[in-house]
Amino acid sequence: MKTDIEIAQENIKSPIQDVAAAAGIPADAIEPYGRYKAKFTEGYLRSLEGNKKGRLVLVTAINPTPAGEGKTTTSIGLADALRLRGKNAILALREPSLGPCFGIKGGAAGGGYAQVVPMEELNLHFTGDFHAITSANNLLCALLDNHIQQGNELGIDPRNVVFKRCEDMNDRALRNIVIGLGAKADGMVREDHFVISVASEIMAIFCLAEDLKDLKKRLGEIIVAYNFDGDPVRAKDLKATGAMTALLVDAIRPNLIQSLEHTPAIVHGGPFANIAHGCNSVRATKTALSIGDIVVTEAGFGADLGAEKFFDIKCRKAGLTPEAVVLVATIRALKYNGGVAKADLAEENVDALKKGIVNLEKHIENLQNYGVPVVVTLNSFATDTKAEVDYVADFCRDMGAEFALSEVFAKGGEGGLALADAVIDTLENRESKFTTLYPDEISLYDKVETISKKIYGADGVTYSPAAKRSMDKLISLGMDNLPVCMAKTQYSLSDDAKKLGRPTGYTINVREVYPSAGAGFVVCVLGDIMTMPGLPKTPAAYGIDVDDDGKIIGLF
Repeated sequence: MKTDIEIAQENIKSPIQDVAAAAGIPADAIEPYGRYKAKFTEGYLRSLEGNKKGRLVLVTAINPTPAGEGKTTTSIGLADALRLRGKNAILALREPSLGPCFGIKGGAAGGGYAQVVPMEELNLHFTGDFHAITSANNLLCALLDNHIQQGNELGIDPRNVVFKRCEDMNDRALRNIVIGLGAKADGMVREDHFVISVASEIMAIFCLAEDLKDLKKRLGEIIVAYNFDGDPVRAKDLKATGAMTALLVDAIRPNLIQSLEHTPAIVHGGPFANIAHGCNSVRATKTALSIGDIVVTEAGFGADLGAEKFFDIKCRKAGLTPEAVVLVATIRALKYNGGVAKADLAEENVDALKKGIVNLEKHIENLQNYGVPVVVTLNSFATDTKAEVDYVADFCRDMGAEFALSEVFAKGGEGGLALADAVIDTLENRESKFTTLYPDEISLYDKVETISKKIYGADGVTYSPAAKRSMDKLISLGMDNLPVCMAKTQYSLSDDAKKLGRPTGYTINVREVYPSAGAGFVVCVLGDIMTMPGLPKTPAAYGIDVDDDGKIIGLF
């Protein structure tokens, strides 16, 4: 089979104006960025406010494994299939980060015959949104250090700066740095840190802001540091809000591209789900809901991360009501959870499948906590056997979930018709009784414990001394009513990447706690997860090149 980038580059794309017209979007509602991508105009976005007509479907997955799951691929193929069934389906996806593109994962535009295009542009610079977010973040850092250098009128304690610089690249050497070295004019010497741009608070704010006015207000609320009296210093105190907003004024408008089958895809924002909240922008989702009959969106990594945050942060904050959730798994991944080595996953092994299916079982249970009907889909591989597929299908139905096979990687929308039919049947015949996992009113400690016990299956929670001090500080500042964003490994339900399947008899360990006051949540960092990833021994960047005609090769 051809590579993803070969399939994407051979695809005959429609002019973006035609893609918009097919979805009922007026020609003057978009500003093209070349022939195949565009941004919505601010006027059109404002005209849609409060005009919801679509139904929201979330696509999530079991915990990722080296065997692969295909969540974004499934999302795209499902939307293509829904359009084949006569529905005005719209995709609402995240933008890829450069870090994974050059790191271990490669591109993030779907795969096989279920992709969004232009895939090279989406995976690289796209419309410049991430550059704008990185620049706004680092402008705030520059203004902070300049304020300290120019007399420190706000009395900022250089030992208690909590806002970090960012870069959209996996660069472990920047995790912990010292700045201000050199002459007196070069600034005050202090320890500083970098996070990857998709884990920055600016990215979270960008994706949760309702509009430009809300964006500006949220930016001003960012806590950058504490003064010598222990009081918070915010971005608005540094007079940074206006300039930061100016850098984001174009980026905040969602982007429109298309799938290989010309399904409209609104792609905007891209926080990681393991170290941030993992969902595309509220503005993009609401725009899609104002245009389409059914909106297919996805949340990053497994349902313990992306789906939990989609429900408990994004839906809570934006007033969204999901009406169905698609849970993606593969036979291969379930056997991997059952102890089969990657090299042996092609062989039939129902016994291992029975052991590994506990991971899927826990994710179904977790999603059912939210009252949203669940459709489980197996991303089909040629090595899957009938006995294995039948076992999973029966297991899911016994748990009260719908089931459908997906062959979208190999067949595009045609391969997703069974899944589309299951989703349509669910929307028409099963009522969503969506509720969040916990109320706003319980304490931050209780919220962390609720997620840890109900979603992860842990026995309890422990805190490092520094994390407990930070948590108590945030409670004293009145942040007890905020939701929590748990940053942990994506590879396990627990905070230990080596614990596969459905771990029991363990404790969640909170290492660090910090505020995202502008975004409106508190971040709890668990185990050894890093907010600035590193590159692997053999980065994907080694295989990326440009031929003599200027065509990018090897991106995925």
